[in-house]
Amino acid sequence: MATGITSNTTNQTGITSSLNSTKSGTVKNPKGTLGKDAFLKLLLTELKYQDPTSPMDTAKILTQTSQLATLESANNTNKAMTDLVSKLNNSTNMGALAAIGKMASLGSNNVTLSKSGISKFEVYFKNKIQTGTLNIADKQGNTIRTVSLDAQAGKNGVLAFQWDGVSDNGNKMKAGSYSVTANYTDSSGNAQKTQFGVYPIESVRYTNGKPLMKLGSSYVPMASISEFY
Repeated sequence: MATGITSNTTNQTGITSSLNSTKSGTVKNPKGTLGKDAFLKLLLTELKYQDPTSPMDTAKILTQTSQLATLESANNTNKAMTDLVSKLNNSTNMGALAAIGKMASLGSNNVTLSKSGISKFEVYFKNKIQTGTLNIADKQGNTIRTVSLDAQAGKNGVLAFQWDGVSDNGNKMKAGSYSVTANYTDSSGNAQKTQFGVYPIESVRYTNGKPLMKLGSSYVPMASISEFY
C-alpha cells in the first residue's frame, strides 16, 4: 500500500495536505519515524479519499497493520531489554559495596618472578605471627625456597615480601610463575595457614563506572576475583 510520503502523491489520497514539505518538494518528517498513530491517520485519510471504483485491498491493509504492530512490539522489547541490562549492571556495580569486609580470592597463589630476578608480593595473615615459614614452590610443587617469618613476629594483616629469585641451594631461578604459601603459629599457639592471592576487601573504588576492589595495596576489577566468602 502506498503511504503517500513522497512529494508526488496525488490529491486523491489527500496525504500531502497533512505533511510539511520542503522547498524542493520532498516531504519532511520531523521525527524520522512513522509510529502507529501516524500510520492509522494516514490509513484513515486514504480511506476517506480513495477512489470508490478502486477501493483498497482490505487484506493488504490488515497485513500491513499487523507488520507495523509487530515492528513496534519488537522495538519496545529491545528498549525494555536495554533498560533491564543497564539496571542489572548498575545493581551489580552498587552491590560491590556490600563486599567490603569480606574475603576475596584471586583463584591462584602464583607470583611472577620477573626477568630482573625480583618478585614483590603481599600475603595476608589473619592472626598475629609468633613463628613460621613462607614457602615458595615451582610449577611441579617442589619447595625451592623457605623463608623464616621470625622477623614478622607480632605482626598480622597484609605483609609485603620481596624474593630475590634465589633458591635454598643458592641457584638463581628462571623467570616465571611460582606458588607462595605460609605455615605459621599465631600468638595463641594455634597452627595457621595462608597463601598469596587471598585478602580482605578493604574498599571499593569506581573507575568509569566499574568497581575496583582494594586487595592489599592493589585495586583489582571484580571480574578478576574468583570467590567471595
